[in-house]
Amino acid sequence: MTDYKNQFPQLFLRLALAVTMLSAVADRFGWWSKENSSWGDMKHFIEYTRQLTFFLPEALSTISAYAATFLEILFPLMLILGFKTKIAAYGTSALLLIFALSMTVASGPKAPLNYSVWVGGAAALLLAVQQHYSLSIDQLTQK
Repeated sequence: MTDYKNQFPQLFLRLALAVTMLSAVADRFGWWSKENSSWGDMKHFIEYTRQLTFFLPEALSTISAYAATFLEILFPLMLILGFKTKIAAYGTSALLLIFALSMTVASGPKAPLNYSVWVGGAAALLLAVQQHYSLSIDQLTQK
């Protein structure tokens, strides 16, 4: 049975998480103006990732920047479509919590708090434990 009270908040949460992550990717690809950009291009994002993953060899740090970018495209698309939503939500939560921990260790607690990374990770985890995903491919393919 569908809980109609839950449909809009759940869809809003899926879209908010997805758009937020895609915005960060757009920044890496230089799609935001310089005034609205944190990195502006992939080169600067890789440098930032290197700061957050100072404990990794440089090659692994670079790979992690590209892996994060790939996942920050894949998970949001899955969330928007509502395809394998539970997997996408758990993945989003894990990714954001890894970011939050890395940011906290490398930069102190203020950075992940300013960017609401902890909140995003918690929100994705809340989405992951939902029983049904309304307005989704998952709903259409249920037996």
